[in-house]
Amino acid sequence: MLRGMGKFTGPFRGSLAVSEGRVTRGQLRGPGFSRLFPDIYLPAHVAPTLMARSRGAHLLLDGRGVLGGYSAAELLGARIAPRDADAEVVAQVNVRECRGLRVHREQLADDEVETVAGLVTTSALRTAYDLARWSTLVDGVVAADALGRIGRFRPAAFARLADRYPGARWRNRVRVVAGLMDPRVESAMETRCRMSLVLRGLPRPELQYRVYDELGDHVAWLDMAYPAARAGMEFDGEHHQDASTFRADLARHNRLAALGWTVLRASATDVLHNPDRFAAQVRAVLHQRAA
Repeated sequence: MLRGMGKFTGPFRGSLAVSEGRVTRGQLRGPGFSRLFPDIYLPAHVAPTLMARSRGAHLLLDGRGVLGGYSAAELLGARIAPRDADAEVVAQVNVRECRGLRVHREQLADDEVETVAGLVTTSALRTAYDLARWSTLVDGVVAADALGRIGRFRPAAFARLADRYPGARWRNRVRVVAGLMDPRVESAMETRCRMSLVLRGLPRPELQYRVYDELGDHVAWLDMAYPAARAGMEFDGEHHQDASTFRADLARHNRLAALGWTVLRASATDVLHNPDRFAAQVRAVLHQRAA
């Protein structure tokens, strides 16, 4: 007699569930389950998020490797993966890639692996190292910023990891990313906003800059700033559309303007689709102040 199909709350190995009498092979092929990977299934009521797919990949590995790349970043708490990111694993033995799963053949040192919520994954430092090599420059800096904040490592330590594996592919990208990373940033979009300026020739801004009034009272904490020019930049996420947040932002903006600050505010559209225009606006403010 079958027992409780509804008890599946996450990915599971189909052959094991069948042998235990929890489900039949016919039911696995029905609408109640989706197939993530060979012999790995997910209940239909559970969304196939990157976290769920990564847990499924860990089951598939069965000790033959560890979660890496965006899967590791997700487990470590860095919400930086693209919406359609595949689950990623690092394995030195024969683990086949399949739809939704990327397999990387890499060497791993013992101090580059840790266990998070019962799953074995690459460490924050190693995950940043891998994503810097496997991604575009901007995505690599996004990863290094977020994972550097989580793992509390500095750019110098990150750059040194490139020397551990002299034969690794694309390892020179790690030093470039190390020169651009800054773990003080508080979100992936703030990193993208900063990179939209730096990659277009503007100076590196100060991050998380505190502004005080003439009495020494704290007025604002800016995402990015050029203090000498009294110019600031902020990324406005969706939470800024909330009425109370909007009112607080307006009052804060007025106080900054009274102190002679110009603050440019960027949206996701500005950063992702119009970075040239946003950089040009910042450059114009800096030229105005210089004049």
